[in-house]
Amino acid sequence: MAVGLSSKRGKKLHPLPVRIMHWLNALAMILMILSGWKIYNDEVLFGWLHFPEWMTLGGEAQGALQWHFFAMWLLMINGLFYLGYGISTGRFRRKMFPIWPSEILSNVRDALRFNLAHDDITHYNAVQKLLYVGIITVIIVQVLSGLVVWKPIQLSELATLFYDFQGARLVHFIGMALIVGFLIVHVALALLVPKTIGAMISGGPEVDDPQAGAAGTMHKTH
Repeated sequence: MAVGLSSKRGKKLHPLPVRIMHWLNALAMILMILSGWKIYNDEVLFGWLHFPEWMTLGGEAQGALQWHFFAMWLLMINGLFYLGYGISTGRFRRKMFPIWPSEILSNVRDALRFNLAHDDITHYNAVQKLLYVGIITVIIVQVLSGLVVWKPIQLSELATLFYDFQGARLVHFIGMALIVGFLIVHVALALLVPKTIGAMISGGPEVDDPQAGAAGTMHKTH
């Protein structure tokens, strides 16, 4: 009986640490984007592009930099915990891999036909997996390029990854655009499937705990 109970024991789809880190990441990215737009306006990359002041954060340039640095450290520290948690618990491996090209093409075709299923929020489809892996990669590159923009002399060796300082600025801008695009798609999909928002607040439905199942198997074997 003990074996049966332990093998069936479940946990929330989104454990409390994941929910906390998710919302902290969201807050950090929004703060960085809004303050980053103000910083960009002071030294634009593209002469035709300026962000409206009402869409920026920080008031003067110095205030925007302070907000940006605060959000940067929040994103870096929280992101490291998120990566460590996802890798150590096997969450990334279970939820984001493998990613098969054939499944991606199939999901894209279903989406274009408005036939992509959203009933089961406990599993990511191939497109979701690709988006999440992609945005994690973008954020890592964004942090590296941001460090170069912040300390171009002290981190000159790191700057070579982006060719030079201006290359780092361009990569940082492109990364920002990709993150904004991801957030727009992410929020749109969440509004289309509101239970995903509730799940990230309450934890969502219970799912099988693979660690509990493995423990039950070990007890049964011995």
